Amino acid sequence: MQPSADISQLTETTPVIPEPSKTSEARSARVVLPEAEAESDDEPLEEASIEEVGEEGDFLEDFPDDTEDLELVHVRIGSLANMRLPRFAGHLKRMCLRQNFISYLDPEVFHLLTKLEELDFYDNKLKTVDDALDRLINLGVLDMSFNLLKAVPDGLKYLTSLHTVYFVQNRISKITGLEMSTKLRSLELGGNRIRKIENLDALVNLEELWLGKNKITTLENLSTLKKLKILSLQSNRITKLENLEALEDLEQLYLSHNGITRIEGLECNVKLTTFDVGNNFIPAIENISHLTFLEELWMNGNQIPDLQGLEPQLGKLSTLETLYLEANPCQAKDMTGYRRKIMLALPQLKQIDATYVRVS
Repeated sequence: MQPSADISQLTETTPVIPEPSKTSEARSARVVLPEAEAESDDEPLEEASIEEVGEEGDFLEDFPDDTEDLELVHVRIGSLANMRLPRFAGHLKRMCLRQNFISYLDPEVFHLLTKLEELDFYDNKLKTVDDALDRLINLGVLDMSFNLLKAVPDGLKYLTSLHTVYFVQNRISKITGLEMSTKLRSLELGGNRIRKIENLDALVNLEELWLGKNKITTLENLSTLKKLKILSLQSNRITKLENLEALEDLEQLYLSHNGITRIEGLECNVKLTTFDVGNNFIPAIENISHLTFLEELWMNGNQIPDLQGLEPQLGKLSTLETLYLEANPCQAKDMTGYRRKIMLALPQLKQIDATYVRVS
């Protein structure tokens, strides 16, 4: 999911001051607003009432040309036109423009910022980027989450250094534009409108794939992702565990809030440490006993009627520390003895549901 950000703010009357440089450190510039003047996070700004920063003059004029890190978060930026970004082209490596109102990226500007390694447009108003990013050959991390994109920008195929991409909560309906992204290690497309896992064959170095909260019905087209360690498809429409045979290095599998009716198809996924199938329609604990590295098992909110499968399936899993089984019929039938029976069957557990096991 998204890395945490140190959010900074300003008002039009707040002076913008570059951070003092040190000979051994990169030049860094941040725009800061005193906390007392910041807008409340509980009351989002109305776009129509906002006086956009950047429309009148260059408010970055005090920043030195050799700035390497530019962070302009939640500062009402609606346009980049008058910010004279090309003057930073020789040194700028990281630019964070989170929580603004940017709707257009000028290719003439971004084609010059070829030293950029990280670019963050989280929570803006972008509907398209056209060819603005095509020449950012050193870009490694791109975050365009919480925008209005209907497709993955086609220009990503030119970004040969790209290894981490976030497109959370856009309007993307189909996975495209990644055919040349062979160095990609992490891809986040959660919260979109995707119905099918496809066009990922070239991502042979991918280690993390996040596709939660889409409309995907089938686990498919994953066979070339042999380095995958994390696969997340929570809150989709999957009904069957299948086509995971090639993912022998898979360590974390998240499939909660789907329509899965049986645990199966995990014969080759012996490196799993976390397996989450909570809130599905699974009636039995089965086909897990071979997962000898398993540390966390989430099966809460299913249809498991009793605890008979616990010891046969999980008893020999010495690494298992956390088990979630709450909100199953087996708990409702025996509210007083449920927890004690689990502890007796699986003495290796350190946590049952949300409560730690007391060591006597």
